Amino acid sequence: MANQTINRSGRSHNYTLPAPTGGLNVRDGLDTMSETDAIVMDNYYPSETKVCLRGGYRAYALNDDKVKVETLIEFRHADGDRLFACGNGKIWDVSTPADIREVSSDHQYNNWQYVQFKDRILACNGYDKPLSWQKDEEGEWVWKEAEFTGSGLDPQKLINVAMSKQRLFFVEHNSLKCWYSESVGEVQGTLMELDFSALVTRGGWPQGWASGCLQAVAGWTQDGGQGIDDLTLFITSEGEVLVYAGSDPSNADDWSLKGKYYVSRPIGYRCTFQYRGDVVMISEDGYVPLSQVMPLAQGGTAGLAYSDKIRGLVLERVRDNKTLPGWQGIIYPRGGYALFNVPVRKQFEQHVINLSSGAWCRFTNILSLCWGLLSGRLYFGSETGVYLFDEGYSDNGLHILGNIHQAYSDFGCGNLKKVQMINPRTKSSTRFALNIYVNTDFDDSEQGYQENIGNTGLTKWAGGGVSTKWSSLGMPKGTKWATLKGAVYNRWICCSASGFKCSVVFKTKTRGNLIEWHNTGIRYEQGGGIL
Repeated sequence: MANQTINRSGRSHNYTLPAPTGGLNVRDGLDTMSETDAIVMDNYYPSETKVCLRGGYRAYALNDDKVKVETLIEFRHADGDRLFACGNGKIWDVSTPADIREVSSDHQYNNWQYVQFKDRILACNGYDKPLSWQKDEEGEWVWKEAEFTGSGLDPQKLINVAMSKQRLFFVEHNSLKCWYSESVGEVQGTLMELDFSALVTRGGWPQGWASGCLQAVAGWTQDGGQGIDDLTLFITSEGEVLVYAGSDPSNADDWSLKGKYYVSRPIGYRCTFQYRGDVVMISEDGYVPLSQVMPLAQGGTAGLAYSDKIRGLVLERVRDNKTLPGWQGIIYPRGGYALFNVPVRKQFEQHVINLSSGAWCRFTNILSLCWGLLSGRLYFGSETGVYLFDEGYSDNGLHILGNIHQAYSDFGCGNLKKVQMINPRTKSSTRFALNIYVNTDFDDSEQGYQENIGNTGLTKWAGGGVSTKWSSLGMPKGTKWATLKGAVYNRWICCSASGFKCSVVFKTKTRGNLIEWHNTGIRYEQGGGIL
């Protein structure tokens, strides 16, 4: 009987899976999200064409004294930019690590809100008298008590401050009152009272803080500059936003209520920041640009929070941690992203958005109480001093744990398939161990991290005093991987995973590595007879 020829051609297929540049997705179902999204994306940042391991951090100031730094204050000036750290009832000038100076002391509270206006910093916290960073009579820069008076004013109750239409606006703690500078451009002198208790409907003092009080004031420039069309927003703790046009609250002809709108409740006193003329608010419903939720002609009629794609994660964190201090948003132009600091019990995490693409990720293991900028560099305060972020590729000497679970993909074929080989195309500054594997059909199996090759003394196979090959370890975890320094590493490795849809899991545990993941080559068989 003649031997039958078996035709195996066409059974093996190649597919190039892009890196998950769409970022973290906690909104869509596992079966419907794009293959360029990620179910988990920790400590990897999605750029437009690749994903990159985040930068690390190092000790910067006050670390030996282990000062709990709860506020960082940036001051920009032609005489030189400065950074101030507030903690333990004191304020330090930490602009130069070699010259750390205590510049103010004997404060009751360390969570300061501040604004820079007219070559000064005005800061308040609701417990201490407001402070001003300014030049004294001798021309020396000093912190001193701000010189504000007003009928019925208790300066120690001022807890938040903003600038709008060239006036200072202060929020009074646990009330619906706001105090504003009597004259345009004034940085001291008389403050006038605005009382919103007759205008708000979602509760009000004295029923209690949770029943409604003024929480923040923001100037909405709309066009990114300052002009006659600028508006002033007054935001209550219950999510009522009063929008005023004009520049003089004492003049009915130059001050009018344009509308009252209801949004989600803001979180904390650092709940707003400016971005491209808009006001972004940290709220119970996510990170919301107010122009998209207030139906003004200039701002459109409707829209979504910036955080819509990670809404499930934000809602979970808000539910359990909204009363904790530490919520803050900050723009980091050098990195091209906005960072939202999120307090979690006994730890913190950061939700990070690529400002160009809108892709999200999460940073972990950064115990940050507050964030600030100095000359474009990003810093954070912690329980043990001030740290410089995005510096090097270790967390003050500790590992950075990278973890990506890419969204499930059918690799262009809806049939049952067996993944035979994968080729993660990566680039790094030095060799590293990569734990990479494939989950199928919505399995969420986890495998452990691996150390840097250099830090463990291991090489690709035997060597360095190690006689056991990685391939013969008793309990191997994933695939151990080493790239060529400075080049995209392109090599196929064996894999065995069967299913209809597959998720690539990419995990690293590194110190001193700049890692980029560009895409993954997939080789699989499809059809019957696989299992």
